[in-house]
This record gives sequence, structure tokens and C-alpha cells, in this order.
Amino acid sequence: MEHPKFIITTGGHLRLGMVTLHRDLLQPHEDCLGGGFYEFDYTSGMVILSGKSFDYGPPRWGKIGVLRVPEAYRGMAIVYCDPWGDQLNLTTAFTIEYY
Repeated sequence: MEHPKFIITTGGHLRLGMVTLHRDLLQPHEDCLGGGFYEFDYTSGMVILSGKSFDYGPPRWGKIGVLRVPEAYRGMAIVYCDPWGDQLNLTTAFTIEYY
């Protein structure tokens, strides 16, 4: 069964997709720095990331310098809500490179 999941790669790529396992989002020769689940709030123009990957754990945001985000999400705020209720606004916390 597929679910809306995301990962962050060692290269700083934020990858979202409807997949069964988080590893299904990895490309060959990539490593994962954690992941979780996503949803869109179109009213607020936000991508909301939350939770953690059962395989890779929560995202290790401190391990990346530049966040590489698909062009489709330009103009949207990207926020991560950790399991303890804290929020991290990724669009202000990182330099964003759209591709």
C-alpha cells in the first residue's frame, strides 16, 4: 500500500512520492538521511513534512547545507513538524536550490 512519504538524501535532495517504502524514493548510489510523511496545505501554500521513516529514522537536517527542492514546490513554505511538536521552517532555515 502506498503512502505520501519523503526522504532527504546525503546530497540534500528533498524527494516526495507515493511509495510503499521510503527506500523506493532513493536513486542508485544515494544514501538517506531520514524521512517521514508529507501533506499539502493548499490554502496556506505549505508542504507539511512530519514523522519519521521506519527504515531511516527522522530527518537529520543538521547534516545538509543546501536543501535541493523540486521546482514544482517553488513559492510554497516547507515546514517539518517533529514528533515532539516543534516546527522547523525549512524555507527560512536553509538555502534552497530548486531543480
